[in-house]
Amino acid sequence: MFNSSQFTPKYFLLTGLPGLETLYPWFVFPFCTMYLVALVGNSLILTVIKKNTSLHQPMYLFLAMLAFAELGVSASTLPTVLGIFLFGANEICFEACLLQMFSIHSFSIMESGVLLAMSVDRFVAIYNPLRYTAILTLPRIAGSAAVLGLKSVTLMFPLPFLLKRLPFCGHNVLSHSYCLHSDLIQLPCGNTRPNSILGLCIVTSTFGLDSLLIVISYMLILYTVLGISSGEGRRKALGTCVSHMCAVLVYYVPMISVALVHRFVKQAAPAVRLFLANVYLLVPPVLNPIIYSVKTKQIRQGLIRLFLQRK
Repeated sequence: MFNSSQFTPKYFLLTGLPGLETLYPWFVFPFCTMYLVALVGNSLILTVIKKNTSLHQPMYLFLAMLAFAELGVSASTLPTVLGIFLFGANEICFEACLLQMFSIHSFSIMESGVLLAMSVDRFVAIYNPLRYTAILTLPRIAGSAAVLGLKSVTLMFPLPFLLKRLPFCGHNVLSHSYCLHSDLIQLPCGNTRPNSILGLCIVTSTFGLDSLLIVISYMLILYTVLGISSGEGRRKALGTCVSHMCAVLVYYVPMISVALVHRFVKQAAPAVRLFLANVYLLVPPVLNPIIYSVKTKQIRQGLIRLFLQRK
């Protein structure tokens, strides 16, 4: 495979669950079920919002953006994860790996940005309900979607090219079932400082800043709610935020948990860490359609009408 000590790899080897290869058939059903729920659930959310003009409102349009981003994340990881557990296929060519890395991170950045936009949407709805639709107009929502998409693509665009210019020195085994930038920059033997600095800036300016602004948004929401005189009014105002708060927790808690396990629980078996890493990307796409279907009356009714029409 190599002609010299420095080379551009033809392929990378992905890692499933080391030491548990004989148990892969037992993991196939859970992973297939999770991917099926994620893909079908988010597709149904998009279909319901598209077909029901009454749902063409800011809250539901942002939910459609979230479903689209989660479909992207699920579709990006599905080929390699199921390829490993179904067929034992752990090879991925260099260009496909870069494309998968770009897709996973771009859709994850978009997902984080949409959650921030949804928190702003909830604040506007509670702080100034009479001007809610006047502030969050359809052109502004469309502009927000374009900005979020452009931001995620623009931030990630340089990383594949920065990786492709680097020489590799014989090691081509990745530590996950899919390609991540944090994995890939461990392999080159050249200067990876530009990649590391850019990666840190991207994480800080997206996930870090978004999470901070979401917290600030909810502090403002809580302050506004406490100013409502009636207890019933306060309950109704907070009730409109329940689904979004669950979505935020479902997104950030698994991410933080995986980071803490990788950073501090060194004695944990590699298979445990890798299983958590595989699951954490699937948790939001699987749970969010369920949360919004159960907690949001309009989505639930739209799903019922959709199924009745098909019958």
